[in-house]
Amino acid sequence: VQLQASGGGLVQPGGSLRLSCAVSGFTLDDYAIGWFRRAPGKEREVVSWISSSDGRTFYTNSVKGRFTISRDNAKNTGYLQMNNLKPEDTAVYFCAATRYPSTPVFTTGSGVDYWGEGTQVTVSS
Repeated sequence: VQLQASGGGLVQPGGSLRLSCAVSGFTLDDYAIGWFRRAPGKEREVVSWISSSDGRTFYTNSVKGRFTISRDNAKNTGYLQMNNLKPEDTAVYFCAATRYPSTPVFTTGSGVDYWGEGTQVTVSS
């Protein structure tokens, strides 16, 4: 089982990046996909989730209107499109998958079934 996150990098404020989370070892269809981030010196925080069934999405307030989460079950891959990036978005971003969503899973990541390795996003001029 592997979740491979990619797409991070260095971008100027106002720029865009698209993160991908490629899943292998299980079928993503029955799993909600999420993204978390950890900024230097800060706790891990939830960024966004997309449900497995009806495509409902959740975004933390600081990224609403700028980030868009999506999934392509045929490719077993999740995505996070990040636009109008700000320096405060600088963090290591992790993707996650869970089959049984719950409040703790969505808000803290506690109980997530699978985690991907992080990808660094740096927003700086």
